[in-house]
Amino acid sequence: MKKGAGIIFRSVILILIGVAIGLLIGDNDFSSRYLDEPTVKNDKLAKVLQLVRQNYVDSINVDSVEGVAANNLLQNLDPHSVYLPPKQAQAINEKLEGGFNGFGIEYQLLRDTLFITQVYPNGPAQKAGLVSGDAIIDINNKKFSGTNLTTDKVDNMFTDETNKQLAFNVITPVDQHAKAFTVKRGHVDLSSIDAYYMATPIIGYVKISKFASTTDNDFRHALVDLKQKGMKKLILDIRGNGGGYLNTATAMANEFLTKGQLIVYTKGSHEQRTDYFATDSGVFQQGKMAVLIDEYSASASEILAGALQDLDRAVIIGRRSFGKGLVQQQFPFDDGSAVNLTVARYYTPSGRSIQKSYSGGIDNYHNELSNRLKKGELFSARSNMNDSLFKQQSPYHTLSGKQVYSHGGIMPDIFIPADSSEDTQLIQELDDNQLFSAYVLDRMQPVLSKYNSAEDFVNHFAVNGNMFDDFIIYASSTIKEMDPGDIIVSKQTIKLLLKAYAARFKWGDEAYFETVNNEDPGFKKAVEAIK
Repeated sequence: MKKGAGIIFRSVILILIGVAIGLLIGDNDFSSRYLDEPTVKNDKLAKVLQLVRQNYVDSINVDSVEGVAANNLLQNLDPHSVYLPPKQAQAINEKLEGGFNGFGIEYQLLRDTLFITQVYPNGPAQKAGLVSGDAIIDINNKKFSGTNLTTDKVDNMFTDETNKQLAFNVITPVDQHAKAFTVKRGHVDLSSIDAYYMATPIIGYVKISKFASTTDNDFRHALVDLKQKGMKKLILDIRGNGGGYLNTATAMANEFLTKGQLIVYTKGSHEQRTDYFATDSGVFQQGKMAVLIDEYSASASEILAGALQDLDRAVIIGRRSFGKGLVQQQFPFDDGSAVNLTVARYYTPSGRSIQKSYSGGIDNYHNELSNRLKKGELFSARSNMNDSLFKQQSPYHTLSGKQVYSHGGIMPDIFIPADSSEDTQLIQELDDNQLFSAYVLDRMQPVLSKYNSAEDFVNHFAVNGNMFDDFIIYASSTIKEMDPGDIIVSKQTIKLLLKAYAARFKWGDEAYFETVNNEDPGFKKAVEAIK
């Protein structure tokens, strides 16, 4: 553990909840002897909690109260220092550690029946023989379908560690035959790479949604595979990528840069400046690159995009990124909860701090993206450069002398306006109610069976007017009131998403992204920019 981080942690948490953490310098283990009584004389908050625990009129969960108090204090420091209850801390860490212990399926509840919608590659369910579309009728010889199923009931069945194995009786999707499978709980790999494929004979495409502990290894494998297929140029899609581990972002940047180039540096009041340099081990140090970003690309995504932009290694395409330039370190408690505490800021090679202002308070900070929408920033590049904050500051420069800006996020080299037809209330409601995947399960499996490959389906299938009308009627049984204007505006997006969900159901995520990208302006511009 870093010395400065430990000092910050102790000074904040002692005042916060009256517990002294045994994080002596260089010691990563908690010491329980510091957790019994407050060790700071004026620790009023700890004394209040002790009074509540011993004297309050009603029975309450003091642990929960402590968590609320901790989070309130941390949120007054900055928007990204947070207290994580045990389940939330576990879920976040599992997401970033690249796997979990379970059965390896995604599912959807439809007509009080559980349908499998995805089977994780090489997971227990796939090894047992389960496939997408299987309807689970019985589990462990007890009726499961038609028992007033809820998401919580299903989740409890699959996450209960005492269920070492489950016996499924299923109805198969195509021939409607009953089959029995026994699935043993085991490790399920979660690849950090959403998809990768050859977009053209020489252009590879890689989509990454998070920077987890396995991302660099997964990404290196994807690059090697794509190079063997003829890749000379690369499109890296980190739109919607909310970040992850700092060291993963630097390892990713290292794949593209030459030895000695500065990737990023961090520093804080209790943290000395730390520089991260590229080595000479990158897999793709030559070849044109385009990086796709948007307003949801944050943190580690911005480290990567900022480095590649400052060093003139890639053209950045999309919209201004989120603007998170704070580095968090996680400090766990014995009960499984944790604190994510900001310990430093990071800076791009040119010296830019990407962190947007949070001086206006937490609510204003969290509403910043909606404010961008109101100002028209998501639809016009000109509205960005007219912003007074851009005009007031001295611009930074890339290696070649190109101006770049430090105003809460990475400003792209090529602007792509948001598509308003993708952001209607109708699209949101269809997605929230899982109606795209439900329709695929209910109506499109006979259509899918006619195609032998994802390539054949992506290139030749189209949702026609009759299918679109049928889908709207199907969805209207769940969404009782649809705005006719939204139906018209979102028609092409709905047709595209129906096709994409069908492709994912049958052939996985790569088929989904290939379908969507064929109609995506940002992807098309990226191909054009490096072609």
